[in-house]
Amino acid sequence: MKLSEIKSELKKLTTIAFQLPNGDLVPNHFHVTEVGKITKHFIDCGGVVRTEEVANFQLWEANDYDHRLHPEKLVHIIELSETKLQIPDLEIEVEYQMKETIGKFSLDFDGTNFQLKSKLTDCLAKDNCGIPPEKLKVKIGEWKPKETSCCTPDSGCC
Repeated sequence: MKLSEIKSELKKLTTIAFQLPNGDLVPNHFHVTEVGKITKHFIDCGGVVRTEEVANFQLWEANDYDHRLHPEKLVHIIELSETKLQIPDLEIEVEYQMKETIGKFSLDFDGTNFQLKSKLTDCLAKDNCGIPPEKLKVKIGEWKPKETSCCTPDSGCC
């Protein structure tokens, strides 16, 4: 989800809810403590230099149970960050404190809740670093040998 998309959805809502991948909701007294731009400049394992940029939201909760962030306030925070930090219409990455560490999520919307989607690592240079393509998985009962063989008794290959 991009910044323009979240602002559009927020303008239609009266309350904000973020849902974790396991279905739990982030407690409704959360704060958005940061909105920023993160630039990652790196080299992949194939030697290619890359740059990635995301808009970053940090969600945080405290024991101030009377706190409730309203959609128009979050729109204002996003617009202020776009102006002051010159953030273009980037994809959003959300940070949220999990038990042991900070979780990083991509963002989607289901019409009611903003969905925090799990992110996965990946090799960006599979063709350069020897990662074989995924093999076709077939159940043993469904496997059929080839109809013809390259090796016949009189072919001279045996």
